[in-house]
Amino acid sequence: MVGAMIVVPFMDALAKMLSSDYPVLQLVWARFFFHFLLVLPIALWRHGGSVLSAPAPMMQVGRGLCLMGATIFFFAAIRTIPLADAIALIFFDAVIIVILSAVLLKEKVPPGTLIAAMIGLGGVLLIVQPGFVNFQWESLFALAAAFFFALYFLSTRHLSGNTPPLVMLAWQGVGGFVVMSVLVPFIWVTPSPMDFVMMVALGVIGASGHLLLIRAFHYAEASLLAPFLYTEIVMQVLLGYWLFGDIPNRWAVAGITLIIG
Repeated sequence: MVGAMIVVPFMDALAKMLSSDYPVLQLVWARFFFHFLLVLPIALWRHGGSVLSAPAPMMQVGRGLCLMGATIFFFAAIRTIPLADAIALIFFDAVIIVILSAVLLKEKVPPGTLIAAMIGLGGVLLIVQPGFVNFQWESLFALAAAFFFALYFLSTRHLSGNTPPLVMLAWQGVGGFVVMSVLVPFIWVTPSPMDFVMMVALGVIGASGHLLLIRAFHYAEASLLAPFLYTEIVMQVLLGYWLFGDIPNRWAVAGITLIIG
């Protein structure tokens, strides 16, 4: 899990670096296209034709589309807001999962969980700073990404019991690969050789990080792994400072602390 949380922020940092020269949709295409090219042959080698007959194929594709939506909004957010702020807002997906679990899955939510959700909401408001001079509309993109990530995690929880990790990872890339391949010709900007390598890295790092994540949940319970998720915020702060000179302000630090707490 710690490995996944260390790897994935490098994908986000690459996307932020490239976003000043290339459309967000082109970066999302690269993330899913090279993910698909890498994972599909490995999945076919390990599982053969069963990859093509995975359980609940429409839900598998829908799960991938949720990840695609989350990636679009997250990449749009980090064009202008610091990486640490964006990923802290993404962690609001835990609150959304609580709400959707109660509404869609009819699960009983303990009072303590509701209180934690409200505290998390307070942390989000401190980071977004609605009505403050420092408010940025792009923060709402990160919250939209959190919503799609919540749907992605709920569908992952539903499918993980009867689908091998590599098969899930292969299907995860199908929706984004197909949809983005249709759209990308209309907004294509020819990359330099170095930027093309960075785009390939988006897909490779994204696939590697999600494979580590899936494997972690395969070997350990979610409650045991959950604290390690916050390693990602630390990595985002370090990368944001190292690569972009981003230093979270006192409101953002307070908000991040509330969300982690």
